[in-house]
Amino acid sequence: MFTYHTAKTAPQESRALLDQSQKTMGMVPNLHRLLAEAPATYKTYNTAFGLFMKNTTLSPLEQQVVFMTANFENNCHYCVPGHTWMMHAGKMPEAVIEALREGTAIPDPKLQALHDFAKALLDQRGHIGDEKLQEFLDAGFTKRQALEVLTGLASKLISNFTNALAHTEPDAAFQKYAWQHPDER
Repeated sequence: MFTYHTAKTAPQESRALLDQSQKTMGMVPNLHRLLAEAPATYKTYNTAFGLFMKNTTLSPLEQQVVFMTANFENNCHYCVPGHTWMMHAGKMPEAVIEALREGTAIPDPKLQALHDFAKALLDQRGHIGDEKLQEFLDAGFTKRQALEVLTGLASKLISNFTNALAHTEPDAAFQKYAWQHPDER
């Protein structure tokens, strides 16, 4: 139903964004090709994703925990393999990757606290209460990081929901990490 755009078929306002994706990633992921349909959405996604990755105080592994928590909870058949690929490329711990893909406990208490916080935000639509926030802070995170998590979740709302709407085909690079939610196996 949706179009996988190229620089020739995309709206004019999306063409520079597609070029930027090609330059920074060495490819244009299928998600980006779909987002090109709506330049404002594509730009918003890129901005939120980029700010979360480059301008937050969370480590790369912590960022991936936030992303993968959203990917799992939103049942994103596209983003779980994509972020699995990113985590392997970043040489992140296999036990953490598997826990995030399977919805099981993460073998690191601080990362588990981050996961629990992100999951609670998603499940409760932000209304988690002071106790959940305090648990996050007690795990060693800061109020700044509590708000930074929202930036990661915002980018995931756009990507996870786009992939659900469009049934995005996983890119060749991610296909070896194909995923189906444990509840659907």
